[in-house]
Amino acid sequence: MVAMRLTALVSGTVQGVGYRQYVQRRARDLNLHGYAENLLDGRVEVVAEGQQDDLARLLHWIGRGPPHARVQDVQTQYAEATGLKDFHIY
Repeated sequence: MVAMRLTALVSGTVQGVGYRQYVQRRARDLNLHGYAENLLDGRVEVVAEGQQDDLARLLHWIGRGPPHARVQDVQTQYAEATGLKDFHIY
């Protein structure tokens, strides 16, 4: 199977509520590589690489978020994987 890259821009109450750590835990559980980063406009960007089924599972969790988060919208884009390693928080 070919690895893919998912880029998700998540808006809502997603900063200051442990959202990036939540995504990191889920991504590592799925053996995905990439990062989660706060953006200046209040959104969180999630970039993850791995198998398409695992990316779909992560996308489910991205849409839920941790208990204090309120995800309003998730914009997604797919591309070919570039070989990211581990899953980081910025």
